[in-house]
Amino acid sequence: MERNRVRVGVLSLHSSKETKAILNAVEALGHTPVWLREENLVFHFADEGVDLRPDIDVVVNRLLLSKTDQPLEDHGVALTLEALRPTLNAPDSTIRATHKTAAAAALARAGIRTPETVFALGGDRLSEFRSDFGPDAVYKTAVGTNGGGAWRVEDRDVYTAKVGNRRAFLQRFIGTRDRPRDLRVYVVGDDVVGAMFRYAPEGDWRTNVALGGDVEDASDRVTDDLLAVARSATAALGLDYAGVDLIEGSDGWYVLEVNPTAGFKGLYRATGRSPAPHIARLAVERVGGDVDHARVSELAATLDDSEPSCAPTPLSHVPERPVVVGFTERIVVSGTTGTETVVGKADTGAERTSIDLRLAAEIGAGPIHTVSRVRSGSVKREKSRPVVDVVVGIGGTRHTVAANVVDRGHMTHPVLVGRDILRHYHLDVNRRVEATDHDEREE
Repeated sequence: MERNRVRVGVLSLHSSKETKAILNAVEALGHTPVWLREENLVFHFADEGVDLRPDIDVVVNRLLLSKTDQPLEDHGVALTLEALRPTLNAPDSTIRATHKTAAAAALARAGIRTPETVFALGGDRLSEFRSDFGPDAVYKTAVGTNGGGAWRVEDRDVYTAKVGNRRAFLQRFIGTRDRPRDLRVYVVGDDVVGAMFRYAPEGDWRTNVALGGDVEDASDRVTDDLLAVARSATAALGLDYAGVDLIEGSDGWYVLEVNPTAGFKGLYRATGRSPAPHIARLAVERVGGDVDHARVSELAATLDDSEPSCAPTPLSHVPERPVVVGFTERIVVSGTTGTETVVGKADTGAERTSIDLRLAAEIGAGPIHTVSRVRSGSVKREKSRPVVDVVVGIGGTRHTVAANVVDRGHMTHPVLVGRDILRHYHLDVNRRVEATDHDEREE
């Protein structure tokens, strides 16, 4: 390492603000940032050893396994890198934390309190436990992010063991306040960067900032005992840095999740502190590099998520074209209790996908977590529509979206596919799948 200048590779196949902030922090601390992406990452195995390009000294793993359709492929890339270079947030630790019940098992083994949870591979077995949780329970997919794949459910008789292609579980609902809140503590190494309370937006119970939740600085209000729990939870999962989510019940605090790729935006808004320089410091010091800790504190007062100077040159070849879908297309819709295959219609004028209320009831879409206001056709006044989470499979890919529930009983197509899904595809308006033998009524 020339003049103790460390080459820090940030493994990130997406362009998130957090990735950019870490890369910029590495450079601001006087070291060399390298963005590891499809455009530049090469492993060459030969008799004389392994040639890694671009060469780096240490890896910061920022792969978002919960948002990829092929997590094992990305996990394999991270494992390959880990075999060659020291890695912050080791791949196996990251994937364990990403899977909620695998994380709960590790936390339980370490004696850390988590909400009562039942994870069964069969729907009948899962349903047997529903009455144990009282009138309210939480039904979640084992892998999910930004509040997607989580439903607050009342008494029901039957649950499926999967929602779409992801396994699901039941969990006791924890809450003692009129407006739901939880606590996020951001841990880097042995240090706590900051803590914030997250409050659910009106009409929802989920506190995720991505869903519009409010934040409040809690750094000076959190007890040392809770900070110790957050550190212990991060260590129990083998992570170097994480956002630890805790929630308060009538009998004390529980760890909800330990997020290895937690966002920075909400924490910075609440506390004025960015975790990025602290993560960059930890990476540099992991391989013996020197860092000015006063400079880390100075940089943490700003969230610099501008385009990094090390952004790799785009690939020269023409990228693969998105999958083509038709004006009408056969799709698979899944809720909390069932899955149906229907023919849906594309609507590029609709920002949000809509689902017929009868179909929503059949698949157990919901419960309602917010209400949208829309202006429809020739009707000048706005209408209120309930919004529920559904999983929509189209073109070989599944998407979890917040869909409007609408009475489409007089329409041929029970699902209207909006831009929230269509943006991932090319639309061929001449390609159609017939739903029925009679013409669709004018919408």
